[in-house]
Amino acid sequence: MSFPVVKKASYILVNTPDMVIHNGTTQTLERETNPNSDYLKGLKNHLRSFEDAVGYAPNQTYIGNLTPEQLSELKRPWHTSNVEDASRFGKFGEIMPQDEFYGLLKVSDVFDLVILEKSFTEMVKEKFKAHPILNAKAEELKSGEDEAVIEKLVNDKVAEGLYENGKVVGCIKRAHEFDTNLSSHVMLENLVVKASGVLALLHLVKSSGVDVNEVGYLIECSEEAIGDMNQRGGGNIAKACGEIAGIKGATGVDMRGFCAGPTHALITASALVKSGIYKNVIIFAGGCTAKLGMNGKDHIKKEIPVLEDCIGGFAVLVSENDGVSPVLRTDIIGRHTIGHGAAPQAVIEALVLNPLTSNGMKITDVDKYAPEMQTPDITEPTGAGDVPTQNYKMIGALAVKSGQLDRKELPNFVKQHGYPGFAPTQGHIPSGVPIIGHGIEHIMNGTLKNFMVIGKGSLFLGRMTNLFDGVSILVEKNTGLVEESSSASKEEIKKMIAEEMKKFAEQLMK
Repeated sequence: MSFPVVKKASYILVNTPDMVIHNGTTQTLERETNPNSDYLKGLKNHLRSFEDAVGYAPNQTYIGNLTPEQLSELKRPWHTSNVEDASRFGKFGEIMPQDEFYGLLKVSDVFDLVILEKSFTEMVKEKFKAHPILNAKAEELKSGEDEAVIEKLVNDKVAEGLYENGKVVGCIKRAHEFDTNLSSHVMLENLVVKASGVLALLHLVKSSGVDVNEVGYLIECSEEAIGDMNQRGGGNIAKACGEIAGIKGATGVDMRGFCAGPTHALITASALVKSGIYKNVIIFAGGCTAKLGMNGKDHIKKEIPVLEDCIGGFAVLVSENDGVSPVLRTDIIGRHTIGHGAAPQAVIEALVLNPLTSNGMKITDVDKYAPEMQTPDITEPTGAGDVPTQNYKMIGALAVKSGQLDRKELPNFVKQHGYPGFAPTQGHIPSGVPIIGHGIEHIMNGTLKNFMVIGKGSLFLGRMTNLFDGVSILVEKNTGLVEESSSASKEEIKKMIAEEMKKFAEQLMK
């Protein structure tokens, strides 16, 4: 069987301290319900500098400058010391500062909703010119507007402000006077997910070298839903991002499944490529402003920085089997069905044990698992604990219960088959996919033979069902053997038809 392959992955972060204050849901709700709270007064003093965000070890791991193995050797908590000589650019992508991201918002806007101040625009344009990927878009940053005009739009509630160090430097206007789904607040959310998705796509195109004309399909799998009052989630962010990223030969669709969405998208992309419908499919997602500073109150109570200060994004290229890149085992798929229930053991059985057992494999045959990869520095102060480690313990316990692992080996299982969490709590971003970039490299250099991507989602958040969700897929080393088709090729078929038509014509002439 010839499986599709995963060729490249890109990962981006955008450090947005002012957006934490003005756009994160925890902060916007606090401002509405308790505008004079001590939390809001002290928030700014607990925000990190861009240099600290770049130097944060999990962030360096996310963009590929550290491996998960190297991260696991560093003393925790990681936020107490920065990585030496940390770079904003990594082999998988970059950590972008807020001001440049505002410029990318402007470039990604096709309805003239984003307005930037004149001098700020010129400053960002110069930074674009020096950027290895955005330099070609520098001239798309047209002349800005006077600060007074922007402030009036914000004060009149016509636009949502964009701030840099507390000063307004731009705004995003509403797209309709009465439609709440096109309000300035929602348009800001939508444009943020679009711009961060574009950045991830641009990095993937550059690092993979893929011909954009050979990309046939885009699947955008974030948690935002775009539309208007007549269809709140109509879409299509996928094509909107592809337009800005210059992937003109592709069509696409948005796929939603809360945190499980990216793994659903990965499996769908694999099926589309394996079927022969498309040669290359890109799955990708931008980030979420609502989750900025989501656990900020708990972080400040523990006297630590507000660590949820970055928008996340990623993109993954799935292609036809090239005989080299890691294969996506479309025959080893875990599915949490409607009938499985939400008990943790039932979930792990459905996503890990069942697909492996059905294919004659043991839990211990998988080198690394990637479930919910949230950074524990973020989740432990909230009382949620170390989420990845909790998942690994459940997987290990299931291996013990099924007789595949000796109980005394359980402590070693977590280290041997798991990775420390290194992804921001952006909902869909930590769910399985952060492993893909490192996993590809590790398989290619012989460090790993396989890994499993596990996506899990909380469907009850939408108040339509109490069901849980989850899917998984195994990725493994390519054997180098690409299946030869036993049937005739298209050219051979054409030749056969031509020969038969010639014979038929000759018979008619007799």
